Amino acid sequence: MIEGEKLHIKKAKKGNKEAFGLLYDYYLPKIYRYIFLKVSNEQEAEDLTHEVFFSAWRNMRGYKDEGFPFSSWLYRIAKNAVIDSYRTAKNNISLSKTGEDDFKVIDRSGENLDIDFQLEKIKKTIPLLRQDYQDVIIMRFVEDLSHEEIAGSMGKSEGAIRLIQHRALKELKDLYENGNTNGTIIKEV
Repeated sequence: MIEGEKLHIKKAKKGNKEAFGLLYDYYLPKIYRYIFLKVSNEQEAEDLTHEVFFSAWRNMRGYKDEGFPFSSWLYRIAKNAVIDSYRTAKNNISLSKTGEDDFKVIDRSGENLDIDFQLEKIKKTIPLLRQDYQDVIIMRFVEDLSHEEIAGSMGKSEGAIRLIQHRALKELKDLYENGNTNGTIIKEV
């Protein structure tokens, strides 16, 4: 959350482009990363990110703070844009082309080199999860959103998000340990 976010939102709702620009500058990399991890194509991610912020600007007057942060609203728009993109393209989700830089960079000096292999295996396993499991894993552990923010963006309760997270991590662990990273899609769409 940026400093004075509520004030910027209030101004943006009244049509203040500069206030919306500050929100845009802050949330652009986060929304882009979320979308890129879902579509694995830079151009498509850029286009969808543009659509998300254009939609947010168009609908800013209708935004209501209903106990969820502004970021939850943006992630919901992003999620819907990705779903619309899937419907149009009729493609499967693929994270296999994402680079290590798309995930949070951790200082690994002195750590076992096996971590690179493990990270790659995890990235190949995530697309095998159901759509809602992928969303929760990415939002929680890549985007570092709270359960409350994820709940707001997915239209579910915090308890439901915790349950989905638990199930997603269990399934991710099972797939990881059983070595099912060969690209066999076993998820529900």
